[in-house]
Amino acid sequence: MEAPEFSADLYRDITEFAEGTPSWLHTVAEVGTDAGLLLFAALFVVGWWRARAGDARAMALALAAPFAVVAAYLVSEVSKTFLEEERPCRAVRGAVHIAACPAPGDWSFPSNHATIAAASAAVIVVAWRAMAPLVLPMAALMAFSRVFVGVHYPHDVAVGFVLGVVVAPLVVVALVAALRPLVESMRGFPMCGTLLGSPPPVAAGVRGQESGAERPVMPRAGLDRTAGGGFGGRVDEASVTMPDVMGGVTRRDPLP
Repeated sequence: MEAPEFSADLYRDITEFAEGTPSWLHTVAEVGTDAGLLLFAALFVVGWWRARAGDARAMALALAAPFAVVAAYLVSEVSKTFLEEERPCRAVRGAVHIAACPAPGDWSFPSNHATIAAASAAVIVVAWRAMAPLVLPMAALMAFSRVFVGVHYPHDVAVGFVLGVVVAPLVVVALVAALRPLVESMRGFPMCGTLLGSPPPVAAGVRGQESGAERPVMPRAGLDRTAGGGFGGRVDEASVTMPDVMGGVTRRDPLP
């Protein structure tokens, strides 16, 4: 597979600009991708710890997230073996690159780093939406850094990013459907409490509704439910129940 000309031209522009930046920025860009992946791994651990106090769905999301990222990576890696696009640091004439050019046979399209970063950010957002302003820009910056250091074309990281944000959420949703009932059942075992946590406490009113308890019936204001009550001793017709009808207690005494 040959890279599009527009992407090769953009690659030249970005890498030539990167070459003129300070050396400390070169180091940050080269190390930043792997460091960002470690940060995502730490966020997965934090998300799992938070989910221990949540419901079964929250824990299922936390457990499914790493598997969804692996699934997105496998799709990217298999695609590379079929498409076989040469790295721009070898294919582009006169290319300048900060990072060492990967060995021959380590294909360029799509970018695995961009896929993993985008997939990690996507599944974290699915499980923990408040993290979106942090993880999505971080994933985009990690993807761009692969072009900045000269080991990927722009279209490599763009397609890898889209692949990650599409595949990983679909996989995590499918896994949650299977993991949620498993988490609910395993939380009943004491040995699993440390890993899976305990179900959140249920309020008394909600517990009564879930258990099918009958709600009390409040008498209507101004009406007596008994034949001998006040207001002329009349029986409220709306208060006659089915047992009354079946028992023949539908006759009212004549008014005095």
